Amino acid sequence: MISPQDPFLQQQGLLMANSYHTLRGQLLCGLPLNDSELGKKLYEHPSVILSHGTESDPVFCYGNLSAQSLFEMDWNTLTQMPSRHSAEQLNREERDRLLKIVSESGYIKNYSGIRVSSTGRRFLIEQAVVWNLYDEEDKYRGQAAKFNDWTFL
Repeated sequence: MISPQDPFLQQQGLLMANSYHTLRGQLLCGLPLNDSELGKKLYEHPSVILSHGTESDPVFCYGNLSAQSLFEMDWNTLTQMPSRHSAEQLNREERDRLLKIVSESGYIKNYSGIRVSSTGRRFLIEQAVVWNLYDEEDKYRGQAAKFNDWTFL
């Protein structure tokens, strides 16, 4: 379990928010970049926010409380799962295609796709934004996603 005060949440929150702002020219969830509680606010935000790292088979390194609830996993389980497992086997090729587009263009908006929770509950996400993560030295650090709209199937 992770505490909303954990320094990692602030670091990852800044990474996601700065990259989002740089690529899209907008504030992530409308939160100012200089907010000292940015990490806590993103972690508790009602939007689903996830990110994965740069491994050859990327693993989720972040999922806020809304993501944990939707995917029916706690922090420890979610952050040990390869992100490809968020999609059913049949939908992984489409997911891979999306991530390649994001890698090349920096971000994609209005993405829709079917995902699955740990209990097998399927849902359609809509109007998701997926973007690349870059640190202060412009080094690639992974990808993140944010969405507000989903429908259980």
